[in-house]
Amino acid sequence: MSNKICYTIGEVAELLGENTSLVRFWSDNFTDFIHPRRNNKGNRLFSPEDVEMFKKIHFLVKERNLTLEGARKLLGSNEEGADQRFEVIAKLKEIRSLLETVKNDI
Repeated sequence: MSNKICYTIGEVAELLGENTSLVRFWSDNFTDFIHPRRNNKGNRLFSPEDVEMFKKIHFLVKERNLTLEGARKLLGSNEEGADQRFEVIAKLKEIRSLLETVKNDI
């Protein structure tokens, strides 16, 4: 991720590979974890920490098939190792992508 201070809803959607309406929906439903600021036009601006939380929500809902309530409970309980599992899986996906690139170049 770059060193940006704020991300627009469109940028977050692009990072997740989802549409903006889903990002907006998650923003509205995970208010305990995501805290967007608003610019003068009223557009949501997300911090890098918010983007990391979106990635965790995306993983829990899309990859682990948890309900929104289940994801909210898991994030709220700060279950031991939950954050570490997310980080390990993200790193493994990066490695897989790199390996696929190398394989295609051979």
